[in-house]
Amino acid sequence: MSSSDFGSELLARTLAGVDPDESPLTHKSLIHSRTASFTDWPDWVSAPVRQALSDSGVSRPWSHQVAAAEHAHAGRHVVLATGTASGKSLAYQVPILNRLLKDPRATALYLSPTKALGSDQLRSVSSLLAGRKEFLHLQPCAYDGDTEPAIRQWAREHSRWIFTNPDMLHIGILSSHARWRHFMRGLAFIVVDECHHYRGVFGSHTALVIRRLLRIARAAGADPVVIGASATSGSPGAAMSRMIGAECAEITEDGSPHGARTVALWEPAFIPEVTGEHGAPVRRQAGAEAARILADLVLEGARTLCFVRSRRGVELTALSAKRILEQVDPELAPRVAAYRAGYLADDRRALERDLADGKLLGVATTNALELGVDISGLDAIVVAGFPGTIASFWQQAGRAGRRGEGSLVVLVARDDPLDTYLVNHPEALLDKPVEATVTDPTNPYVLGPQLLCAAAELPLKEAEVDAFGARELLEDLATQGLIRHRKAGWYIAPGVEPHADVDIRGGIGGQVMIVDETTAQLLGTVDTGRAMSTVHRGAVHIHRGESYVVDELHLDDGLALVHPEEPDWTTSARETTLVEITDVLRTNTYGPLTVALVRVDVTHQVVGYLRKLLTGEILDSVELDMPAQTLSTRAVMYTLEPEALEAAGVSVGMFPGALHAAEHAAIGLLPLVATCDRWDIGGLSTNLHPDTGLPTVFVYDGYPGGAGFADRGHEAFDIWIRATRDAVSHCGCESGCPSCVQSPKCGNGNDPLDKAGAIRVLNLILRELPAGAEALDAPAP
Repeated sequence: MSSSDFGSELLARTLAGVDPDESPLTHKSLIHSRTASFTDWPDWVSAPVRQALSDSGVSRPWSHQVAAAEHAHAGRHVVLATGTASGKSLAYQVPILNRLLKDPRATALYLSPTKALGSDQLRSVSSLLAGRKEFLHLQPCAYDGDTEPAIRQWAREHSRWIFTNPDMLHIGILSSHARWRHFMRGLAFIVVDECHHYRGVFGSHTALVIRRLLRIARAAGADPVVIGASATSGSPGAAMSRMIGAECAEITEDGSPHGARTVALWEPAFIPEVTGEHGAPVRRQAGAEAARILADLVLEGARTLCFVRSRRGVELTALSAKRILEQVDPELAPRVAAYRAGYLADDRRALERDLADGKLLGVATTNALELGVDISGLDAIVVAGFPGTIASFWQQAGRAGRRGEGSLVVLVARDDPLDTYLVNHPEALLDKPVEATVTDPTNPYVLGPQLLCAAAELPLKEAEVDAFGARELLEDLATQGLIRHRKAGWYIAPGVEPHADVDIRGGIGGQVMIVDETTAQLLGTVDTGRAMSTVHRGAVHIHRGESYVVDELHLDDGLALVHPEEPDWTTSARETTLVEITDVLRTNTYGPLTVALVRVDVTHQVVGYLRKLLTGEILDSVELDMPAQTLSTRAVMYTLEPEALEAAGVSVGMFPGALHAAEHAAIGLLPLVATCDRWDIGGLSTNLHPDTGLPTVFVYDGYPGGAGFADRGHEAFDIWIRATRDAVSHCGCESGCPSCVQSPKCGNGNDPLDKAGAIRVLNLILRELPAGAEALDAPAP
C-alpha cells in the first residue's frame, strides 16, 4: 500500500458498516507528501558538533535549519516557524553547542511551556552528547518543579545549559538571580520553544518574564540571542518581536519532508429521540465519538493519539475506549491509556516511554503531547473538538506520519458553533493561513505585577519606564506603597516580595485546593475565580479517571471538599451577569449600527447549576447562594437601533431571544479570528442596556484588564460576524441547538433563544457594515 493510500484505508476501515447516507464524514482531503530540501552545514559549525550530528543520523541538514542557525550564529534574534517534525530543535542545538564548545564561559537557557516538552528536549540533547568527552563540561540539566533540591543546587553551580519553563524562570531563577550571577554573565542564547503557545494572559506574562531575563543578563554583561521555535503561525517574526521587545528575523520556508496525510472532518449525528435544553436536538458527544474511533484504530493496530480539550475529557475518552476494547478484544484494553498534566513526573515519563516503544497503541491526551515531545511512528491522530487555533490543529495533526509514511487525521466536531462551522466549511480550516498569536504585555493587570518583580530584581531606570509606557502605572503603585521613586530609578518598597503573588498562567484570585475528605488526599487546585463555577457544592470533579462530587466549597479557606462517587450525570453552572461600560476606547457608527471597543466592569454571580445525563438530557436545576465577583476587562460591543431591528423582521418581543442567540453564536465563533477558547471569553445581550439606551451585545475577555481577544474581535468584526451568520444559518437544527446558538456556559440556561431572529440580526449587521450587500452574500473566509 502506498503512503497516500494508508490514511484513506484506515479511514475506510473505521467507517466500515456505516450507512453512506448516514455517514458522519463531512469532508476528506489528501495532503500530498513533500520531499526534503537539503543543504550543507556552514563552515563555522565545529567538527565535534558535525560528528555528533552525523553519528545521530543527520549527515546533511534541511534548508530551514541552516537558515535559522545562521541568524543565531550571527547574533540576530530569530524565530523558526515550520511544521511538526521539521527538526526545529537542531536549528538551535547547533549554534548553542558550537558556542558552548568555543567559549568556556558561555551558557544557554531553554524555555518550554510544558515540563514534558522540556524533559524530551533535554533527553534529545543528552543523547546527542552521550559518550563525547568534548561535551562533558556542558552538563545540560533540568530545572523545574520536578527537579530535586540537591540537583537544583548542582545545576545552578555547574550546568551550562538549563532546561526550564516560564513559571520556574519567574519564581525560581529571576527572583533569586544573584545566585545565578555567573550563569547570567555568560548567557549567550535563550531558546523559546513552541512560542506559538504563548498567547493571551499567559503569553503576555511570559513576554515580560523574558524581558526581565534579558535585562538581568545585560546588567551582568551578557548580550543573549533569542531563538524562537514555533509551529507554523501567522507573522511569527512580529509576534516574537512583540514578546522580547526587539526586532526578530523569521524563517518560515519548510525544507523537511513529510508523508501523505488523509484529513477527515467528522460531525457526530444527532441522537434519535434525545433532547436537551428546551427540546433542542443533541449530537453524540465528541469525546464518546472519538473514543469509538480510537478503539477502532487500536483494533486495526494503528498507533494513535487522541487529543481531547480537557483533563476530564481525556480520562473519560480513555475509559470509554478501554471499555469498548474489553468487549471486543480484552488483550488490547491495557494498551490504551490517558496522559495529561497533573500526573506525577514518573508516571508521565513511563507513559511517554510506553507510547514511544509501542507498548501503548492508543493514548488520549490533552495538548501536553502536542508540544514537541518526540514520539515517532504514529499512524493516526484523532482530534476531539477543534483545539482553538489552526496552529494547534496542524501541530496535533503533525504528530502522525513521522517516519515519512502515510497517516490519518480525524477532526471530530463538538456540539459547538465553531466546530460545526469548520467541519462544514473545510476551506476555513484547511485553506486558511494560520493565525497570529494575540498578546498584550501592556495590560495593566499583567504589567503592574511584572514591573514590581522587575524592580525587586533590579531598580527600574527611567528609560525602561518610558519604553513600557508605564509611568502612570508606577505612580499608582507608588501611591499604594509598593514601589518608591528615587533619583536613580524606581525601587521596590521594603518588605514587598511580589514574585509569589504572580500567577503567570492567568489564574484569578489565588488557589482553591481540592481535597478528598475520605482520605485527606490533595487532588489538585483551581483558581478562585473559576472555583465557584467548577467546584461549587454538588459539582462533579474527575481526577485520573476517578469521579468525585463536591460536598463543600470554602472560599475563605481556599478549600473544596469532595468525596468519591460515580454519578450518571454531569454539572454546569448557571450565573447572572451585569456589564457596566467604564470607558469607550474606539467606536464606529454605520447607520443604525455602532461597533465599539470598550472597557467594562463585569459582575458575575453563580446562582445554581444544571445536572445533565451523559446523553445531554437535563435532569434538574439546583439553586446556589454564592458571592458576586467583579471583573474589570475589555469588550467588543455592538448596538442596533430598535427601528432597524423591527424593519429587519425582529419585533420588540423577539429582541431578547434574537440578541441572546446572536451573542452565543458570536462567542462560539470568536476563536476563528482570535487565538482564544470560548472559555476565555464571555458575553451579555440585552434589549435595553442602561449605558447605551439601545439593544446591545457585549463579548468580553474573561481576564482582568483583557487578554487581547476583544481587541482582535473588534479589528476583524466583519469576518467574525459573517462566519457567525453562516454557522447559524447552515446548522441543520430547526430552532437552535448547541451546534449553533446554545452555549454550555450560559448562565441563563439558554433561555430565551431565537435562532431565526439571530439570523435576521446578523444579516442586518452585515448589511450595515461598509461592505454592505457584498458582505451579506460572501461566505466567510
